[in-house]
Amino acid sequence: MQVNATLSPLGASGLQIPAIVFGTSALGNLYQALDDDVKREIVSQWFKQSPGIVAADSAGKYGAGLALESMAKSLAELNVEPSDIVISNKLGWRRVPLKTPEPTFEPGAWVGLEHDAIQDISYDGILRCWEQGCELLGRYRPQMVSVHDPDEYLLAAIDAQDRTRRWDDVVAAYQALRELRDRGEVAAIGVGSKDWRISQKLAEQCDLDWVMLATSLTIYTHPQELLDFVQSLHERQIGVINSAVFHAGFLTGGDFFDYRKVIGDTTEDQALIAWRERFREICGRYDVSPATACVAFGMSPPGVLATALNSSRPARIEQNVALVATKPTQEFWLAMKDANLISKGYPFVGN
Repeated sequence: MQVNATLSPLGASGLQIPAIVFGTSALGNLYQALDDDVKREIVSQWFKQSPGIVAADSAGKYGAGLALESMAKSLAELNVEPSDIVISNKLGWRRVPLKTPEPTFEPGAWVGLEHDAIQDISYDGILRCWEQGCELLGRYRPQMVSVHDPDEYLLAAIDAQDRTRRWDDVVAAYQALRELRDRGEVAAIGVGSKDWRISQKLAEQCDLDWVMLATSLTIYTHPQELLDFVQSLHERQIGVINSAVFHAGFLTGGDFFDYRKVIGDTTEDQALIAWRERFREICGRYDVSPATACVAFGMSPPGVLATALNSSRPARIEQNVALVATKPTQEFWLAMKDANLISKGYPFVGN
């Protein structure tokens, strides 16, 4: 399936990206430690299953830089030319020596690490993260950069004064990224956060090339205000990459919704479970996999160029590539609207 035969321009950056962006948190040992052979096969499958330019999204936070390091090692062992891959590196966390029994950032999430990571968001801090990321990637360089989860950095503020200081840190970090772009060291700068309103504010101030959405524009939730924001990005030639369209796997059968376990003992949980049951029934009726529906919906607005999908299993890469090329029928979307599972006024499907 030649998904990558069609590339989309990423804003005015000069970069072009395919419809799928491969996530790399598994290469950083998220929840499980993968052997080097498995990591290399994951990377190998990126190229086998999506001929053409491959795009990958990584971060210094993923395994305290292990994801960047493992990706570079695998690419080198597979003799991949740097020109054959577009790498996005989300900056804001920097590798430091491990001085405790387990890493101090996100305890329990990362397995078998030999380093710790600290947050470093400021003008100088983001350049330190950039330089370290380039060292870990070796001969491969990130063409796309951003500040990693600025919304979480702002949420950690202890008071209004601290939040103002933190916002100034984020804006200064983007000044540093803009200078990297102006010097030609990177091609595109962007933002990715779970709170799309923070991305909206940054897009107004920071001359971005792309925005990555997470758990916000999905088949389950798609508020009009967000759709208006996406439309404004499209009109300004700022590309959109969608991610976390399964809400941490819940919509496709998992136990966690946005990283919170759904037990079913609250009204909110019961509503989520009921929504999913109706969703799965309609998917079964029209022979559409829930994952296909989630990805197709998330890519339906004009200006959404790609979906970021992650896998810790090489065998799943082919399925993920197929997801971005498969479109449900209009009858399926009409049934979803009739069941009030998506907004009846949503203009991009079921018309």
